Order: sequence, then structure tokens, then C-alpha cells
Amino acid sequence: MRTENNRARSADFARGSIPRLVMSIALPMIAAQMVNVLYNLVDRIYIGHIPRVGSAALTGVGVALPVITVLSAFAGLFGQGGTPLFSIARGQGNQQEAGRIQGNAMTMLLVSSAALAILARIVSRLVLMALGAGEATIGYAEEYFHTYLLGTPCVFITLGMNGYINAQGFPRWGMMTVMLGAAANIVLDPVFIFLLRMNVRGAALATVISQAVSAGWCLTFLLGKRAVLPLRPEHMRLRLRTVKRIIAMGTSSFIAQSTSSAVAGIANRQLFLFGGDVYVAAMTVVNSMRIMMLEILHGMAAGVQPVLGFNYGAGQKRRVLQGIRFTSAVYLGLNLFFMVIFELFPEFFVRIFTGDEALIAVAVPALRIYYCGTVFLAMQSIGFTVYQGLGMARRAVFFSLLRKIIIVVPLMLLLPRLWGLGADGVFWSEPVSDLLGGGASYITMLLTVYFPLRRELREEEKCKS
Repeated sequence: MRTENNRARSADFARGSIPRLVMSIALPMIAAQMVNVLYNLVDRIYIGHIPRVGSAALTGVGVALPVITVLSAFAGLFGQGGTPLFSIARGQGNQQEAGRIQGNAMTMLLVSSAALAILARIVSRLVLMALGAGEATIGYAEEYFHTYLLGTPCVFITLGMNGYINAQGFPRWGMMTVMLGAAANIVLDPVFIFLLRMNVRGAALATVISQAVSAGWCLTFLLGKRAVLPLRPEHMRLRLRTVKRIIAMGTSSFIAQSTSSAVAGIANRQLFLFGGDVYVAAMTVVNSMRIMMLEILHGMAAGVQPVLGFNYGAGQKRRVLQGIRFTSAVYLGLNLFFMVIFELFPEFFVRIFTGDEALIAVAVPALRIYYCGTVFLAMQSIGFTVYQGLGMARRAVFFSLLRKIIIVVPLMLLLPRLWGLGADGVFWSEPVSDLLGGGASYITMLLTVYFPLRRELREEEKCKS
């Protein structure tokens, strides 16, 4: 009986302090994501220091990463698309619907991962060459990417289903999903890359094995007795209505990730045209810093969205408003911190990835340019997190498209040709889009979500009095 009560309390987000609830989920996930930063960066650090070929290998991996991001976007489409709906259904007390959402998401993840891995293998060379791989780097890009594809189902399970563990109120278990895989990757990377002399292929193989470890841990929870809503075979049978709802909600995550990939591909191509391979390698280093920042923000989102969704489904407007205010303060503080340290200590971060002085000379000013508007990116993140957490998929989709496609892509194509900016124009497109897109997203969220909810709450309180 005590175990059942503990499980119920773990799963109930309608009680207790909003900041405490959010941070009780977010802190373990942030800790896991900090380790996951190493998970994502260790490959690049080791690859960048491979004797004689480090810079070329780093460029090749940088070209492959946008394609990998597209694959991950499908995990977001089917996995993260379901978690807000799952939380809202639980807040409404509809456990059957919540279980069905979870099960249908799992089925879609399994089917899509297999199909996409086969398709990606067939078209890989054509796509990698189009994204900026040259004759000197295409071999490294293919080695990394082809090996990575072997673990696609495990990647999808880890990325798509871990959110359901957090949404059930078990953030420490969700944290371990990430940390176990990250630890395995950190240990295996030097063994495969240097000891076994597998170079780039070894880095990818270490990632595949570590994702298998994470997927196994995730499934252990979802299929076990600890879960409030375990994954059941009858819930995995696809229902058209459920699939449509998941895809509609997940489209925002899919667009956010896939457009990031498209933007990265365009950026690599423009940098190759206006600066050459060294600028593509510099962008790989610059984006590595972005991973560190975004992984922490993703940890916060993992804490915010289940709490917002549950309380929104339960009609707890005051708690939703508290959640939005708390989210805004934390996101703005985190982004300001990252902007300051990247502006003050760019060379320190660049040298983590490379000792090549020519690359360092390009990457240091690029890092300063790219992150000078990072505080405005927080506004985009707040709007996206709130929209997705409350099940407002269309708004999340629109503002993802606004910043990443409507604003940043034209800037990347235009700025290198203006004022003699050249390749630096590609880096300048990021802070400009952060300011314009982030400001539009946050202001619209206030006008369409926060202020209307506050008015509704005041009217309800007046009626009660």
C-alpha cells in the first residue's frame, strides 16, 4: 500500500510548490544532460585530436551531424509529440487514453526507426556531398554516419520514450537513462578510437553501444512494475485518431529539430563556399558549444512540460501561470550566463576541440559572433516550451518555422554577400534571428496564453467571491 501511495504522489503534479515540482524533475535531468553534453562532445573532442587527420575528420563528422539531427527529429515527432498529451490526459484522470498515447508512440518509433535507417543508408553519399563534404572529408562522414545508423532503433527508443518516465514522476530513473549511456560512451570512445585504432568509425560504434544501454534501461522501467502506467501490448495497436494527435503535437518538435538540420546544412554549404573546409570545422566547434547550452535547456523543459500539461489538463490556471513565470526567469538566467562565458572565454572552449592554430584563429571570433544574442534565444525557448507543454501545437510549429526558416535561412544566404562579411555573415545570422524570432515568440505567448489565463483566473475568483 505504501508503494502505491508513493507512486501516486510521484505522479501527481497538482500539489506542492511549482518551482519545487519543476526542479525535482528538471535537476536530475539537467545533471543527466550535463553528462550527456560529454556524451555528445566527447566524440568530437577525441576526433579533433586524432593525429594528422583530426581537422579533416572533425569536418566530416560535422557534415554528417545535420543528417543525424533529421533522424532524431522523427524521434521527437512520435515520442515528444505524445508526452504533453500523455500529461494532459493524466491530469484529466483519463488513464486509458494516456496508456494508449504511450503505446502508440512506441510502435511508431520502432517502425519509423527501421524504415529511416534503410532509406538514409541508400541516399547517404548524395546527401553528405550536398551538405558540404569534399573529397578530403566524405570518407570520414560516411564512416561515422553508416556506423551510427546501426543503432537507430535504440536512439529512437531512448529519445522518444524517456519523456514518459519523467511524465510519470520518476525523474531519477529518467536521469539514469541518459547517464548510463553517456558513461558508456565516454569509456568506449578512447578504446575504439585510439586503442583499437578505429578512428571515426570507432567513435560512432561507441555511440551505438551506449544508446543500446540507454534504451535497455528505459524499457526496463516502462515494462516493469515501477511504472504508474506501464507499456502494454494492447496499447501499442495503432489507432488513427491517436496517431493523428501525436503527430499534430509532435510536429513542433520535428520542425524544431529538422529545421535545425536544414539550417546547419545550409550553413555548412555557405561556409564551404565563402571560406572553405576550415570554416565548416569552425562551425562544428561552435555548434558543439550550442549542444552544451541546449541540453541544459532540454533538461529544464523536461521538468516544466509535464507540470504545465498536468495542471492545464486539471484546470489549475494559477499553477500554470506560476509555471510560466518560473520558466521565464530560469531560461533567461541560463541563457545570459552562457552568453557571458562564451563572450569572455571563447578560446578556452575552442581549444577543448582542437590544437590546430589555423582552426582556432577562425573559430574564436566565430564563437563570439554566434552567441552575442543568446539571451534572446531564451525567449524563443520559453514560448516553445509553454506552447508544447499546453498542447498548442500550431503555435509551437509557427514560431519554430519563423525563426529557423523564415528569418535565419535568408540571412545566411544574404549576409555573406553584404558589407564584405563573407563567411562571418553566416555566423551573424544567428544572433539577428534570435532577436527577431525570440522576441516575436515570447511576446505572442504573453498575449495569447499568459494574459488570457490571468484574466480567466481573475473572473473565476470574482464569481466565487
